[in-house]
Amino acid sequence: MLLTLTGGAGAGKTTLAAALVETAPHTPVRVLHGDDYYFHTPDRGVWAPDEAGTPRLDVGDPRSMDAERLGRDADAALATAAYVIVDGMFAHHIAPGTPHARFDVFVDLPADLRLARKIRRKCLSEGFPLDVLLRNYVEHRRDAHTRHVEPVRHVCDLVVDATLDPHTVARDVWSAITNRADTQSS
Repeated sequence: MLLTLTGGAGAGKTTLAAALVETAPHTPVRVLHGDDYYFHTPDRGVWAPDEAGTPRLDVGDPRSMDAERLGRDADAALATAAYVIVDGMFAHHIAPGTPHARFDVFVDLPADLRLARKIRRKCLSEGFPLDVLLRNYVEHRRDAHTRHVEPVRHVCDLVVDATLDPHTVARDVWSAITNRADTQSS
């Protein structure tokens, strides 16, 4: 089964993916991280110059992700794993080449908490300049979330509250998957 975790930057998708692996009722489980599938050269994806004129990939746009490669990797992983979890802002956009059972989860967290988590991770832990992060958020990321991420909420199978403990949420996700399978088999 393909399990996607979609939500805004800093919502806790990767944290939830780890908790899903730890609480998985079935093994094996593979995780693919959407952040590993962004394009790296200006000939693919959406690029725009920053304030210094340097081209930067717009990671807030789903066209900047190599969804074809992610789909191929998901197909390969599904050949050997009972569950493949794809986490990323645009995980819902994945379309594997072969049909698989699928369950889409929207990881929901208020914007202020997503921004606070992003500041803690990028600025405090990784040394990214706070002024650049805040400028990017105000000028690009907030609008990109509204255009590309938030609409997916309404087409996902389950919306989870990322303010809760990740292991609790993971158990709720596995329970929802089991309940859906039971409903479809009866």
